[in-house]
Amino acid sequence: MMFSRKREGAKHVRAADAPPSKALAKSLAADGGAPAPEFGPWDAKHAPDDVQRLDLGSLQIPAIEGVEVRVQANPDGAVEQIVLVDGESALQIGVFAAPKTEGIWGEVREEIATAMTADGVDAREVDGRYGIELIARVNTPDGPADVRFVGVDGPRWMVRALFQGAAAADRSKEGVLGEALEGMVVVRDEEPRPVREPLPLRLPAEMAEQNAEQNPAQQV
Repeated sequence: MMFSRKREGAKHVRAADAPPSKALAKSLAADGGAPAPEFGPWDAKHAPDDVQRLDLGSLQIPAIEGVEVRVQANPDGAVEQIVLVDGESALQIGVFAAPKTEGIWGEVREEIATAMTADGVDAREVDGRYGIELIARVNTPDGPADVRFVGVDGPRWMVRALFQGAAAADRSKEGVLGEALEGMVVVRDEEPRPVREPLPLRLPAEMAEQNAEQNPAQQV
């Protein structure tokens, strides 16, 4: 595991009123005594407890052999971006506040598609394991690249996953990155938060120690 330092501003946008997704519906049903979802991302109250995970605060990532976890933090140590890497594929993860009973992925997906179209990118909706996904080929400094957006609505949270590389072009090549996504756990605190606000993330203890060693001037 490793982490790098990069500062990127978070964007807050308007609330959503999209209908619940399948994942959210399963989670709400579980609250009423129905079986919990078969796979994650899990809400903390449904997550299996026999899995070793990297604790990033509001998000816990399963420790899976072959998955490199790259965490970008600001100078204060607050996590701003999480990227999982496996060979030629990458998975960028974000976790955001959402209503308890309403999914927001539908509206978020529409906004992403609209922004891509404005940039001249052809974004298409396809059916995936978690519901409707968004795929596109974008231009990068290194040439055209495939991307695939996946959204998972949970109770008072939403996970946005961005596959890049081989796993974006071909879902069957998700491999361990797909396993990492389905094994993630969201730990939503009880603090009221605006819809779409990024949930707080922190460096794991081992990474925080490394950060402190590299930046002794920040210690008091």
